Amino acid sequence: MQRRGAGLGWPRQQQQQPPPLAVGPRAAAMVPSGGVPQGLGGRSACALLLLCYLNVVPSLGRQTSLTTSVIPKAEQSVAYKDFIYFTVFEGNVRNVSEVSVEYLCSQPCVVNLEAVVSSEFRSSIPVYKKRWKNEKHLHTSRTQIVHVKFPSIMVYRDDYFIRHSISVSAVIVRAWITHKYSGRDWNVKWEENLLHAVAKNYTLLQTIPPFERPFKDHQVCLEWNMGYIWNLRANRIPQCPLENDVVALLGFPYASSGENTGIVKKFPRFRNRELEATRRQRMDYPVFTVSLWLYLLHYCKANLCGILYFVDSNEMYGTPSVFLTEEGYLHIQMHLVKGEDLAVKTKFIIPLKEWFRLDISFNGGQIVVTTSIGQDLKSYHNQTISFREDFHYNDTAGYFIIGGSRYVAGIEGFFGPLKYYRLRSLHPAQIFNPLLEKQLAEQIKLYYERCAEVQEIVSVYASAAKHGGERQEACHLHNSYLDLQRRYGRPSMCRAFPWEKELKDKHPSLFQALLEMDLLTVPRNQNESVSEIGGKIFEKAVKRLSSIDGLHQISSIVPFLTDSSCCGYHKASYYLAVFYETGLNVPRDQLQGMLYSLVGGQGSERLSSMNLGYKHYQGIDNYPLDWELSYAYYSNIATKTPLDQHTLQGDQAYVETIRLKDDEILKVQTKEDGDVFMWLKHEATRGNAAAQQRLAQMLFWGQQGVAKNPEAAIEWYAKGALETEDPALIYDYAIVLFKGQGVKKNRRLALELMKKAASKGLHQASPDTATSTASPAVTPAADASDQDQPTVTNNPEPRG
Repeated sequence: MQRRGAGLGWPRQQQQQPPPLAVGPRAAAMVPSGGVPQGLGGRSACALLLLCYLNVVPSLGRQTSLTTSVIPKAEQSVAYKDFIYFTVFEGNVRNVSEVSVEYLCSQPCVVNLEAVVSSEFRSSIPVYKKRWKNEKHLHTSRTQIVHVKFPSIMVYRDDYFIRHSISVSAVIVRAWITHKYSGRDWNVKWEENLLHAVAKNYTLLQTIPPFERPFKDHQVCLEWNMGYIWNLRANRIPQCPLENDVVALLGFPYASSGENTGIVKKFPRFRNRELEATRRQRMDYPVFTVSLWLYLLHYCKANLCGILYFVDSNEMYGTPSVFLTEEGYLHIQMHLVKGEDLAVKTKFIIPLKEWFRLDISFNGGQIVVTTSIGQDLKSYHNQTISFREDFHYNDTAGYFIIGGSRYVAGIEGFFGPLKYYRLRSLHPAQIFNPLLEKQLAEQIKLYYERCAEVQEIVSVYASAAKHGGERQEACHLHNSYLDLQRRYGRPSMCRAFPWEKELKDKHPSLFQALLEMDLLTVPRNQNESVSEIGGKIFEKAVKRLSSIDGLHQISSIVPFLTDSSCCGYHKASYYLAVFYETGLNVPRDQLQGMLYSLVGGQGSERLSSMNLGYKHYQGIDNYPLDWELSYAYYSNIATKTPLDQHTLQGDQAYVETIRLKDDEILKVQTKEDGDVFMWLKHEATRGNAAAQQRLAQMLFWGQQGVAKNPEAAIEWYAKGALETEDPALIYDYAIVLFKGQGVKKNRRLALELMKKAASKGLHQASPDTATSTASPAVTPAADASDQDQPTVTNNPEPRG
């Protein structure tokens, strides 16, 4: 048992008998108000006489059962001092702590006892209160035992029932006395009551850290599974992460295809109250820094392309919004406090096909834009822009977009690491944002340097071969033999191009493929010609891969696929990614697999985007787990899939929902040499209208595993419409002619066929129905669902 508290310097009085006179300040409170008579203070004999007189005076006090000590009742002329003391039997916080309160009241009083605690985030929280009156036992020292009960979350460890125990920094038990008849009510507030205390005291109790506390016996048994799951995590010490203003929006390269998809990021409010208060104070005086790595393949093909921009709750551009222009400048837009928008364009253009870091810092009305090239961050350009207007900045009232969105297309290239300092304006030398995937970034740069050389060779070679073939054709005589030779004979080869030997040795597979290729049918447009030649090189590689021992020739096929990828045919990029990631008859190379996956994703290859989305969703094969990045790739595919149904070019198949457990649906999946397709073709040749329509639909859309072939589909539509005169086939053929899909547009013939189908009783071909049906969204396939084009309303518009 321990005595706690020395009070506020009030004297402690003797309990068994009145204290002697003139024994120091501790006895001063018990001396009669009249004091010692004058003339006796310096005489010891008089003092002794007075002492003897006091000892023979009979005691007027009486013992009670509610007190542990008694002081004789003094005369009315004696003044007593109110006091209160603690005796705490346990020095630390327990569920029920026993406290002995010793007090003395000189008037009818109220004794108040309160326990308050303080934690890391709050202070002076009352957890226990008690008060009692003392009207009868005046001028008498009394003791009362109080059992102070503290909440379980302060005393015990976490368990299944106590989920969140609190860490308490201080526990104070305080008590005070107020006189009852001092003009205050019994129900007065505790804080106000404390201000009028005539005596008060306090003591500190020792707190116990949460993980040193005992477990509480709840007298309840848990089921074995619930108890087992709890025990798995019971001894884990939670660690609060250190919160700061730095947000890593992107840590792995993101392949941006220049389309209307991108990464969406949203900032939460700070959990730290000081950081959150600072953020709120700077809403009209923004102080922040953006640092991101970029690798651009082309400047913007539209007016503006999105890099990083904020969209507020009203779906309007906010602060900051950074775009790329078609000339290569940066367009930076801010939202003003007065509600208007302000934009500025940099005086310098940013580099192409070079990794560079873009740093933009805001400090009130001053913007500093810096571009640094290479991993050594050699300064490239720097510009400081100052404004007098106040910018509005609230990074939690909306979301950030990296790349494209439904409002604006993204850049064509790659995003590197992106860091956002929410509350600091930093100089480029103070920013820590290194290019994390250095090897991968270097491989991307080397890939496009090699591809630029390959595309130049292909372009020059195709142009020269085409011009040479035209001159040779002009000089040849025209007869049936020469026509057959040109049609079925071996293509003419050009062997006289003066290429340097070093260049030929560097790209042997490319020159071999070009020499064996007929380039007279290649389009004149340079980009289309290079892409088509890349497709022919890919077909050559796939033909060799499809042979009997094709899998054993993968190492010799890889150079052709590499050249095809460089020509912009990115199905070859996906093949290369699969070969390198799986190690299929080639040395497994994870770095090359990542390279060609990113290159294919940048080139809008659907399977490459699917691969990237899945790897980031699962966080496997050294791809970081990033669901927002995964969603960006998946949303790109989801946006294109319904549009592919209306695209006749390319080899994208119609997307069908097939249950693998449905045997009936699986049976109708076929190929051009499958039994179902061959039977339909046989019946269509015999004039079966239903077989003709189904065969045309399969070929037009690429359904049921059949490759898309619009030209062959239109032949069956025409055959059915003109020979069998089936109204459904007449209607489908009319729609094709009306829209010009795969055939030259002929609205006059389409209208005649539509009227003919209506006359045969087809209600879709009636004038009212045909007007709405023959819209661009209509498909000739009767069972194909119509897909509306996405519409955008209330687009945020860049201004300035």
